[in-house]
Amino acid sequence: MAEALIDKFQEYVSRNELFTKQDKILLTVSGGVDSMVLMSLCVNSGYNVGVAHCNFCLRGAESDEDEILVQERSRKYGIECHTRHFDTTKEMELTGESMEMAARRLRYTWFKELCEKYGYTVIAVAHHIDDSIETFFINLLRGTGLRGLTGIHNQVGRVVRPLMFATRKEIMDYAMHKHIPYREDSSNKSTKYLRNKIRLGLTPRIREINPRFPFIMYRNIERLMAAQQFIDCAIDNIYEQVTTLQGGIYTIHVEKIMHSGSRDFVIYEILNSRFGFKGDTVDGLCKALSAEISGKRFYSRSHVAYLNRGNIEVAPIEEEDRCEVKVQQGQQRAYCGNSVLYFELCDVDSITTYNVADNVALLDADKLSYPLVLRRWMEGDSFIPFGMTGRKKVSDYLIDHKVSIPEKNRQFVMLSEGEIAWLIGRRIGDEFRITRQTETVLRITKEII
Repeated sequence: MAEALIDKFQEYVSRNELFTKQDKILLTVSGGVDSMVLMSLCVNSGYNVGVAHCNFCLRGAESDEDEILVQERSRKYGIECHTRHFDTTKEMELTGESMEMAARRLRYTWFKELCEKYGYTVIAVAHHIDDSIETFFINLLRGTGLRGLTGIHNQVGRVVRPLMFATRKEIMDYAMHKHIPYREDSSNKSTKYLRNKIRLGLTPRIREINPRFPFIMYRNIERLMAAQQFIDCAIDNIYEQVTTLQGGIYTIHVEKIMHSGSRDFVIYEILNSRFGFKGDTVDGLCKALSAEISGKRFYSRSHVAYLNRGNIEVAPIEEEDRCEVKVQQGQQRAYCGNSVLYFELCDVDSITTYNVADNVALLDADKLSYPLVLRRWMEGDSFIPFGMTGRKKVSDYLIDHKVSIPEKNRQFVMLSEGEIAWLIGRRIGDEFRITRQTETVLRITKEII
């Protein structure tokens, strides 16, 4: 059984050209069974490897014991082991990212540094078939296009996944046969995370119906990947025919796209693959396109799309549009766009009037969570305007108040844990208003610079 997995591993690596004996491979090893087995397979196959272990300092002694295990096993194999401690909690507080996003950014930034410093040509990650299946269901439940159903790819740039041929059971069997020590992350048993809900609840029930489910899903995902590759080729051809570039602005000439049920699909594929737009954003854009609405803005992380006379214009986000400022507790000023905001904490009894100008916001300080986030409004943003009981889209609020397109383009919002506390310069969110229970007020003043 163990030798069979080694043979399958070597054949999979060779067939997919993931790396060779001439490569210097950085193995990302957490101490879990998957990465510990990957280390064993690589060493026993004669590859030139080093190990990188991240200690995110999130599980106290557990995290330290993971690190010790990886270091000891690396010494046994006689390979170099790089370790690094991260203050993940502090990073989350500084950036406002989730734990998963902060940890991912930290580790891949470090992996890149190791590659540049020590000459690693490949970064190997220990994802396997079951991980890809779980990703399929996560994306399916969240809503996605075909690309989101293709699971985890075995190679993206210099990052490779050489265990994508193996199931979790095969990996566990190998570990037991070879007496490979590993650590079990206690968070893997928590159903707080969607992936664990799928891993612990959904897939075991499907296996009861069909024990060959992992292999069937693996073949299904391979077919979906092939279908996506075919679509990508077709979209590349269409893109060349319907898109022009002038002055840094891409114009998608919608009338050149066939007028059929596939129009919105083609638009989605172009905007998603080329410019990173998400499905719900493209859905909103296509609805506005059908309604012949011009002037609306739709954002990806890197680009902004406009509708102009029936065409779609896409441009890189300028630095001032990309602006996302985090305001820490106690901070006295912050800049966003062409404005500066001044923050003043005061006792509610010192407020002599609540009838303030539009450039001033009075908020219940105890209802705010830090860091506050300042950014430009995006399509889909909504809030409960002060004095109202129901949610209202920011776009509708601006239309109702006859805000011009140039002013819309300059509109910022202030967020507290993702909720709009202030549509800056216009209206506060009702849930952050001052009430009889308020003791401390945050007074914010906007000034144009």
